[in-house]
Amino acid sequence: MNIWRAVTSRTRKIMLCVGTGAIFAFAFAMFYLATPSPQETWQVEKIDKGDIEKVVLVTGTLKPALQVNVGAQVNGQLRKLYVRQGERVKKGQLLAEIDPTLQESDLNNAQAQLASAKAQKLSTQATLTQYRLEFDRQRRMLRDGSAVRSDYEQAKAQYEAQLQQVDVNNAQIVQAEMAVKTASANLGYTRILAPIDGEVLGIVTREGQTIVSSQTAPTILVLAELDHMRVETRISEADIQKIHAGQPLWFYVIANPDKRYHGEMGSVQPAPKEALEEQSTGSSTSTQQTSAVYYIGAFDVANTQRELKTFMTAQVFVRVAKAKNVSRIPIAALGHALNADHYKVSVLKDGKRHETTVRIGINDRQYAEVLEGLNAGDQVIVQQEMARG
Repeated sequence: MNIWRAVTSRTRKIMLCVGTGAIFAFAFAMFYLATPSPQETWQVEKIDKGDIEKVVLVTGTLKPALQVNVGAQVNGQLRKLYVRQGERVKKGQLLAEIDPTLQESDLNNAQAQLASAKAQKLSTQATLTQYRLEFDRQRRMLRDGSAVRSDYEQAKAQYEAQLQQVDVNNAQIVQAEMAVKTASANLGYTRILAPIDGEVLGIVTREGQTIVSSQTAPTILVLAELDHMRVETRISEADIQKIHAGQPLWFYVIANPDKRYHGEMGSVQPAPKEALEEQSTGSSTSTQQTSAVYYIGAFDVANTQRELKTFMTAQVFVRVAKAKNVSRIPIAALGHALNADHYKVSVLKDGKRHETTVRIGINDRQYAEVLEGLNAGDQVIVQQEMARG
């Protein structure tokens, strides 16, 4: 009896485990059957009409369109500055003054030399008149036969020598007049005047500082016209054949990337800056190029609001090609490249996916111009993904 009870209890436990397993298996099967199987879905775009602009991105630096380093042409102590940094000035306005003591002394000395040369000429002319009268008297006496030949020749020599002395005096007067003009100009150079309308960008020399103008004119201050700025761009060797004067462009500065400024390329240097520097220094070109080659392209832009500052960095987009109202395909829809302008593209037609070949033209990194293979309204597959239906 006890053995039968033990068997019956074990059987019950086995039957309970089997029943529980069957219930879990049934629940799992129902859940799996209720879950849909995966199938392919596609993100599609239609071929539409629009404009495409192909641009070349270059980096530029802003500089004033007109900038002048105002310097001193004479020696002396900077006595007075009449302007401050950032101040706007007019052409001819007094900017600074150098102590004129040395220049005034030179002018006085030159004027004294001129007066002396003129006085010497007057004395020479008086003596010339005396020698001319004596020469005329000796000439008459010789003609009458009452003069001594040697006296006549002496009078003639004195008269002709005095004529030469007058020429010497005239030359001395010219030299003295030139010295006066030079000294007068140097005295004028002690007053530094604005050569252009503009704004004081910076002051280099301070009041009381001694200026020595030996070989080059030392800079006192920097003056610039800021109503127009010049953007100097660095064009890489890979892009130089695409860019030329007259091409439209737009740019933004890093300080305000949300605002666009428009213009057109003004000029493109036919030689890189390094080549020009080698020509000026006389050095030979290296047989092995160690750095990238860049050409300078420049253009001007209005700056009436003074938003653009000197040496700001600009990101410049030069339009090198444009297609208007053409069929265009998203760049993301282009598949395997067959060559430079032919690509494999997936097209959705009647709910099915098909492969076709398309020939493209210019692109703006978002859209490409469709030349052959697709028409406006065709649906192309941009992205394929797995989803459960």
